Amino acid sequence: MPRGFEEARSVVADARQTYLASPRPSQPAVLVAGGTPCPAPMPGYVSAFYRQIVVLAECGSFNAAMQLTLQSQNVGAVVVVRCKGRIVSGDEVRFLQLELDKLTGLTKNVVLQLADVTYVDSGGLGALVRIFGVLRADGGDLKLCQLSPFVVQVLQATNLLGVFHPYASEKEAVEAFSARPPSPENVPHASSTRVVCLDTSLDLLAYLKILLQRSGYEVFTTRYPSDAVALAVGTKPRVVVCGPGMSANESVIEKFRESAPNARLLHLPPDFSTSEADQAGSDLVNRLRSLLAAQA
Repeated sequence: MPRGFEEARSVVADARQTYLASPRPSQPAVLVAGGTPCPAPMPGYVSAFYRQIVVLAECGSFNAAMQLTLQSQNVGAVVVVRCKGRIVSGDEVRFLQLELDKLTGLTKNVVLQLADVTYVDSGGLGALVRIFGVLRADGGDLKLCQLSPFVVQVLQATNLLGVFHPYASEKEAVEAFSARPPSPENVPHASSTRVVCLDTSLDLLAYLKILLQRSGYEVFTTRYPSDAVALAVGTKPRVVVCGPGMSANESVIEKFRESAPNARLLHLPPDFSTSEADQAGSDLVNRLRSLLAAQA
């Protein structure tokens, strides 16, 4: 039995008892995790709660303190996912990815409604950037709509509003799939300053790449130590950004120093992925600029 399944089943049972105790018309039951019956149909938020528990229990990563719930709806050839809570590194990002993997089997056109998202960390923002790239590579797209004030603040501070082109309503976002794509925003021309980013997390690398590209740098990323040295030799970067997942790999760091002796190393703090995305991004860009100014 997957790790966390017993805890998940216990929470399902408690939630079911609470739901059953509330006044409602008599309704049939369906089977969910481990044969536990739950009433159906259920209010949207209850359905989302059960689905969240079942999905995470089955993949062995259930966390009773989960801080993200999702509701999905198909609108023609578009799937709309309403997010509530926090999009952060860990179970929340894994849950979002699992749900999108399931929903995008037939369509690659996704709208994320973020009106009730209260917090996004660097890893969560990186996940959105990565999902955006994956869907576009598959011929689809990701559109954001009804951004909460916090999400607007994060996208403004990280200069990513022009990447996602957010919409004011679900209707506008859905209709945008059949309209002419928005004109690309003028992106700062990449300078001759090359930066290599290393980490084991695809989400973190996606965030670093878009953040630094939009700050005017030419950026290369890798999550494989075997490729890191070859990348350093081939690109001759001025700065190598080492994420938390790579900083402890002393052999790779030493080979980097030997292969690119003129490159400066910039180590990200251990909590970078779980830090507030806008502040972490701003701090990184400022550190990078200071490092390059000291080289001049």
